[in-house]
Amino acid sequence: ASIEGTMEWKQGCAMRLIEARTELGDVREKLEGMGMNGEDDDVDFGEYPGGEESEVEAKSDVASSEEADELAEREAELLQIIANEGTDPSFEWTGPAVRIYFPDEGSAALARRDWASRVPPCVQFASCGGVQVADTSGDAIVMFFCPRASEAESVEEILYSAEERLGENLRMTVMVNPLLVDMGVTGFGMAGRRLRERLIDGLVPAYYLRTLPWGALTRVWPRLFTVWQEDEGAEGGYRMIRAMDRLPSNPEVEDIYDIENGNMDAPREGTGLLNALGDFVNGMTRL
Repeated sequence: ASIEGTMEWKQGCAMRLIEARTELGDVREKLEGMGMNGEDDDVDFGEYPGGEESEVEAKSDVASSEEADELAEREAELLQIIANEGTDPSFEWTGPAVRIYFPDEGSAALARRDWASRVPPCVQFASCGGVQVADTSGDAIVMFFCPRASEAESVEEILYSAEERLGENLRMTVMVNPLLVDMGVTGFGMAGRRLRERLIDGLVPAYYLRTLPWGALTRVWPRLFTVWQEDEGAEGGYRMIRAMDRLPSNPEVEDIYDIENGNMDAPREGTGLLNALGDFVNGMTRL
């Protein structure tokens, strides 16, 4: 999904940055020619005894001093444009918005302070907690950054409210590193199961990376989930040992490793009681 106007905004920033750097070179060249070296130097007017020639020289020096001040002021403005990477702090975005929700207001405030000049103006920051007072009628993409089980209720309320109000204008919902089911908060019983059914099961893991003591579990949509084992002889230092069309549970991942390395036998196909019990246990662990 893309936001209309962001590409034009990026091109405008790049153009302002190029123009600022070019003009800065010209300004500094003029300052160096005036003996200023890009710094604010005091101009010594000396002593001017009476006479037309001295008066002309004094006026010339005053004019040079004013020009140097203007160039120094313009140099500071250009340096600020370059520091902002061509962005205009006074620019107000009126198009569709991308709203990023943080777990708390403190994290959102830090993002506003540190990320404002690094993201397009269509990006807005908010928090899951507290009263929602921002105008969200123009939201096109909603992102939740590291939501935890303690914010599960707020995430669910914000998401359902956005879907109801925005309808088809809501193009995408993204969750980055969510952990919405936790034994200490939601539990793994009926509450955890219902939360998964309402909120989590409908999500598509687009990018997944979990490091393991002996390898990693990865997924890049639309490819399969893959289990990798460290192998010095393999290209990149890892060897793929299993590919699956779903996210395996922790015990499944460990079983895959043990089977691959001969520590246990592969399960036999069948529909016996033990296999059914194993499927049930695996299903419970995925909660």
